[in-house]
Amino acid sequence: MPRSRWRCSPAAPAAAGPSTRDDGGIGGTLTVFAAASLTDVFTDLGDRLEAEHPGLAVQFNFAGSAQLATQLTQGAPADVFASANEPQMAVVTDAGLTDGEPQVVAENVLEIVVPEGNPAGITGLADFARAELALAVCAPTVPCGAAATAVFDAAGITPRPDTLEEDVKAALTKVQLGEVDAALVYATDVLAAGDAVEGLPFPAAEWAVNAYPVCVLRDAPNPAAARAFVDLVASDEGQRALAAAGFRRPGP
Repeated sequence: MPRSRWRCSPAAPAAAGPSTRDDGGIGGTLTVFAAASLTDVFTDLGDRLEAEHPGLAVQFNFAGSAQLATQLTQGAPADVFASANEPQMAVVTDAGLTDGEPQVVAENVLEIVVPEGNPAGITGLADFARAELALAVCAPTVPCGAAATAVFDAAGITPRPDTLEEDVKAALTKVQLGEVDAALVYATDVLAAGDAVEGLPFPAAEWAVNAYPVCVLRDAPNPAAARAFVDLVASDEGQRALAAAGFRRPGP
């Protein structure tokens, strides 16, 4: 089962329905499918949009991008999709499910994360080849796993992970719980985790910069709210929120 986090306001209906208009023209339920690494910043932006439109309830499904793309192509109803890389967005685009061209709104890179104090003495990416360590990376089918494969290949390292996680938050949780000595997650996840963990940047991360595209879905039950959310993410306000969370502005 996908690891998803749903957040609804208390008055939100259980399933997305037709938009009900408030005095700003936007209301009802907005359903956003978004990569797990966007959890904190998108939750904050959803709160902001709800504050601007009191008749709106924003509902999120946070999970691995590959899982979300599969759910959408299998008919799951949603208004917005935000992926942690372009290949998973292409799955949805190629299925004819997007309304217009997706827009890249952020970039992210991998970082090594270790428990506070780095008890195993991890020094760099080469440590992921050490069999005596407990190590976590994302499964290669999800964006953080595809990026990990790219950086290991670029560095000439054969990794020996003990667990392949279904999204980046699951990999981070393994470190937070002390179940592994190190994991590969996004730099944004290290920042969000605070003092409970430590991050170790590494040069090969630049070989796998993840672009984050977002789109309104073609059959969105609430297209007006979907467009408002995408516009907020792409706005100066949204870009400031993404930057504060550790994301990079998209390149040219």
